[in-house]
Amino acid sequence: MTIYIAMDDTDSLESRGTGKLAREVARVISAHWHVFGITRHQLYVHPDILYTSHNSCAVIHVDGSGKETVDELFSIAEGVMRSDFIAGSDPGLCVAEASAVTPALIAYGRDAQVTVLNQSAARSLAKNMSIHLIGLGGSEDGVIGALAGVGLAAMGNDGRYLSVGSVRSLTGPVAVEDLLRAGIDCVQTLDGVVLRDGIVMEVEGKSVKPCPLNGKVVLLVKIENGAIIPVKRG
Repeated sequence: MTIYIAMDDTDSLESRGTGKLAREVARVISAHWHVFGITRHQLYVHPDILYTSHNSCAVIHVDGSGKETVDELFSIAEGVMRSDFIAGSDPGLCVAEASAVTPALIAYGRDAQVTVLNQSAARSLAKNMSIHLIGLGGSEDGVIGALAGVGLAAMGNDGRYLSVGSVRSLTGPVAVEDLLRAGIDCVQTLDGVVLRDGIVMEVEGKSVKPCPLNGKVVLLVKIENGAIIPVKRG
């Protein structure tokens, strides 16, 4: 079973990003629970929505189950986020077990990618579903993206991984075999051809960004002039 810890609106233009905060929360949690990975999910970009740079949320995927574990993870995440509050940010935190995610919450996540939502709807939905949702400063608008993040992560088909396995440690041109050993389930082209060998080229000096695809960790690539180029989704 998976427990999702989602956060949004935790930064400013001058501060560390939400992804870095999510990695810190994951580091603390990993002392007692197995953290499978962290995903990034793109939300709606619109003039009526205040966001820092790209309007994305981050979701930590933790192996665990049960109300007691959910409560403990919520407490830990809240503590880390409060201790690293950034002035001018409007953070929100949502924690939910996979079994608590309903079609209504997934639909809410999808809506958050195409329309302007408000805190009232987010708080009402979370309350009706008995899901932990809290604002941790500022306007608390981050509750909107945090709740949406849980729904999007639970789909298993949205966003991309900020961290999974040991993939972040692999930079530069990397062999497909090494990526598979690092935690990627499959390397495939955009038209579905699965690659079992070859060298995936480096892009911008960073590690590759696999994505959730049908519940698997998949690195999408394209072939250009014989070279395997990673494709970043979301």
